[in-house]
Amino acid sequence: MDTSKAEPGTHRSGAAGEVWLRPPARRGRDSPPLSRDRIVEEAVALLDAEGADRLTMRRLAERLGTGSTTLYWHVKTKDDVLDLALDAIFAEVGIPSGDGRGWRAGVTALIGGWRAVLLRHPWSAALLSRPMLGPNVLARSEFLYATLLEAGVVEPRLTAAAYGLSNYVIGSGLMQATWPAGGQEDVRAAAREHLRANRERYPALASHGPLVVEGDWDAAFALGLSWLLDGIQAGVTGGDGAG
Repeated sequence: MDTSKAEPGTHRSGAAGEVWLRPPARRGRDSPPLSRDRIVEEAVALLDAEGADRLTMRRLAERLGTGSTTLYWHVKTKDDVLDLALDAIFAEVGIPSGDGRGWRAGVTALIGGWRAVLLRHPWSAALLSRPMLGPNVLARSEFLYATLLEAGVVEPRLTAAAYGLSNYVIGSGLMQATWPAGGQEDVRAAAREHLRANRERYPALASHGPLVVEGDWDAAFALGLSWLLDGIQAGVTGGDGAG
């Protein structure tokens, strides 16, 4: 169903990402006194406080002190709200300036900023499989692709490099965000005991598994990112036709 021509205030079902493919409602004399920006601001606050499972259009309208009809003037579905909220938090990811430090420094700063945002908004990592077509996301994706191109990374390695970096930061953010709060040592102790009891079956994990070896989230992330960048750089300088 084509919802791009729906009249403001008409509630129709839509798909993830669709909000970016239709024009926003035009404000006029009879428009409700509520802005899309205000809706998104309150949606992010609700998501930060309670997570995506607790977000409903009714609860969002209640937090805004308005009715659902007013809310539907600006956003048609919960998917619209999630897409807008995801793009809004990406505005917090700084786009590195060209300071002459090289492509690795730029990519490292971008990916580090992205990780910080995922950790500030722990609901977000699990939703990043959605179509990401908002202006904030696209501006940062453009920087990543342009920086890799300038470094000499070309297809098919360009897409592989960008996906590898994106998947790494999303996976890392999701793992850290869902780690049991306050129960880290209890979980590790149980994991150590389980792997010790099954050492013959899992000898490598019993000695070196991530739930057994104590570590620092930041240091582990930085080391893994460095390894990814080493691989990308090797493909440019020593690969067969990569750059």
